[in-house]
Amino acid sequence: MANNSNSVVLRDARRIVVKVGSSLVTNDGRGLDEVAIGEWCRQMAHLIQDGREVVMVSSGAIAEGMKRLGWTTRPKAIQELQAAAAVGQMGLAQMYETKLKLNGLGSAQVLLTHADLADRERYLNARSTLLTLLKLGVVPVINENDTVVNDEIKFGDNDTLGALVANLVEADALVILTDQKGLFTADPRKDPAAQFVHEAQAGDAALEAMAGGAGSSIGRGGMITKILAAKRAAGSGASTVIAWGREPDALIRLSQGEAIGTLLVAQTQKNQARKQWMADHLQLRGAVVVDAGAAVKLRDEGKSLLPIGMVQVDGDFSRGDVIAVRDAVGAEIARGLANYSSAEARLLCRKPSGEFEKLLGYAGEPEMLHRDNLVLTR
Repeated sequence: MANNSNSVVLRDARRIVVKVGSSLVTNDGRGLDEVAIGEWCRQMAHLIQDGREVVMVSSGAIAEGMKRLGWTTRPKAIQELQAAAAVGQMGLAQMYETKLKLNGLGSAQVLLTHADLADRERYLNARSTLLTLLKLGVVPVINENDTVVNDEIKFGDNDTLGALVANLVEADALVILTDQKGLFTADPRKDPAAQFVHEAQAGDAALEAMAGGAGSSIGRGGMITKILAAKRAAGSGASTVIAWGREPDALIRLSQGEAIGTLLVAQTQKNQARKQWMADHLQLRGAVVVDAGAAVKLRDEGKSLLPIGMVQVDGDFSRGDVIAVRDAVGAEIARGLANYSSAEARLLCRKPSGEFEKLLGYAGEPEMLHRDNLVLTR
């Protein structure tokens, strides 16, 4: 577990998801830490000025709501947790908006549930929104939608959400800022022989044994949720750093190649992980048949599939379903996430994008399958 590639992984990362925990955001439950949030926003602005894209996943809504409501212990009743989230979300969003604006950045609040990322159509919609915000130079501030979804409060944690967002936007790195320096081989408060883990492979089973149990009374996650989040993020090729959130200029120093915290390295390259995900783990819902010209553009030129190259649509599928692309003799050449349903696709066959609005009643994407959501299988 040597410290040898931390600098390269973070220095080269162009799209970064930063996750901050409740105890940091709310200063251990005493209310939103304005100074700390301002510091993270300043650092994110520095990264963006350096040509990087940053997504923030922030805990703290329930904790801030508890403070505003005068509660000193986290309630157990679902309706009280939902009420605390609703109250706290107001202050959390306002604080990030204010601090990002001071640094010349726009902000957007995005509330997600795990269901949003499990459903293919909602997954695509969320992905499109986040990527558009990044192109506009706006920082998405993401939290679980604890106000309306019961099981997200009972079982969810924002470490997992951070990993899911890293997969969603195909981030190069996930940075989890926490109230600990990183991972130790044992709890250093109980075991004086515990050693700091500078670097390891994400998904290494030994890490789960090292990571303790529950988190604080304010947050829901412990070190184990961070280890599991790193494992999940590694599935799409993103490495994870677990670092102390109050380390001065931690995000800037990491981006400059300094080794801070614990690095959990993804062993799968981004493109390989995406190919495995598309090719092996999703059920096909239908297919489109393409002409020879479109087949060449897909196979040899790495292009997206445009409807004008489609000659036939098979099956009954919805936007976001995984479908196959077949050539004239029926051989599968690719598969990917459909931007249109089968009914819409049949209307768009052999049609240029300029006619989409007239045919569908709205102006959608120009591609049937975007190359970012497509993998060649032959």
